[in-house]
Amino acid sequence: MRVFRRSAAVMGEPQTAALDLYDLAFLAGGAQRVSDSAVIALSETGSLRIRGSRVRAVGEARPAHPVEQAVLAWCPHSRTITSVHAALRASPEVEEIGRRLAARGLVTGARRRPTRAGKRQLQAAERDEGLPTYVFVGPTVLPNGQVRRGVLGAHPLPSGLGRALTRMGRALDRDSDFDADSDSHSDSGGGFSCGGGGGGGSD
Repeated sequence: MRVFRRSAAVMGEPQTAALDLYDLAFLAGGAQRVSDSAVIALSETGSLRIRGSRVRAVGEARPAHPVEQAVLAWCPHSRTITSVHAALRASPEVEEIGRRLAARGLVTGARRRPTRAGKRQLQAAERDEGLPTYVFVGPTVLPNGQVRRGVLGAHPLPSGLGRALTRMGRALDRDSDFDADSDSHSDSGGGFSCGGGGGGGSD
């Protein structure tokens, strides 16, 4: 297993001569990318175990980076990855990254968008092969497996797609109810029952 270092020397801007993995993740994708990167990095080092949509800290290792410390502190017991993301995005540790980058002129505005200087730093860092690609691109570049499925599964759906899926789910529920009701009328007497009619409709 290849474990990447947590910092990168990014030259060209003297006031920001060194940005670490999570600074760069913030520049590339904001607080969500920081959270994704922390979960992935800790799973690679064996400090975090991902099972389906849940995650739990394992072992006794104490990482040096405050973001990674915050993740492990949040999940000594099994937690959903979604809840870990939510907690970390609003954490003082991630807020501090945004404030520090803003003070250096690398992000701007309430949404902490990268400035031209921030984009230059990011482009320079992308040429450093010592940094994992998921920091710049996101978890879609991970190989198929538990980590990729777990992290991507915790991402919020786009609002339009989420509403469409909700409407589809409601329509399927109505169809299941109608089918179950029809079956109950067609089954007269004490014949064999399939166990609640709508059992397969929720899939």
